[in-house]
Amino acid sequence: MNQMLQDPQLQSSETKPPVPPDPVREHPRFAKPQRVAFVQACWHRDVVEEARIAFLKEAEARHLNHVDVFEVPGSFEIPLHAQVLAKTRRYTAIVAAGLVVDGGIYRHEFVADTVIKALMDVQLRTEVPVFSAVLTPQQFHETEVHYDFFRRHFAIKGVEVAAACAETLLGLERLRGQVAAGIVG
Repeated sequence: MNQMLQDPQLQSSETKPPVPPDPVREHPRFAKPQRVAFVQACWHRDVVEEARIAFLKEAEARHLNHVDVFEVPGSFEIPLHAQVLAKTRRYTAIVAAGLVVDGGIYRHEFVADTVIKALMDVQLRTEVPVFSAVLTPQQFHETEVHYDFFRRHFAIKGVEVAAACAETLLGLERLRGQVAAGIVG
């Protein structure tokens, strides 16, 4: 969650591009169709949208073909949206993406911590998995170097959150099947 960038000049040249999905590897299919909500904060949209773009591509490769995208003003608004969406029972998972930066007015760690705790509360209350690509860099300056670094970083996080989402949904599908069959429980 708390992403560190010590020397942007050095790290930007060392950062690897997102790893594309392996075209040879076939990902497992779901027994039932899955619908995912992707909730994206609009603050620093040009950075955060890289997570959405990478997520959608990787999600499709992992047979998550029903993704609805929602936008909210900022990361602080994500948990309420996630809760309302989870309560509809229309979604089997919710993914949140946002960038919380130190704007100099308040401690950004407070906002990030509040958002993450609220997302966990939604997940535990509703039993709908909620995944976070809400990132809090230790340093973010509105320079092209930082924008480029975090665009690439959000693309990597988009792939990672799609993988986590698909793997969790597959695991829950198996677990719920075992509970229904009386194997677990």
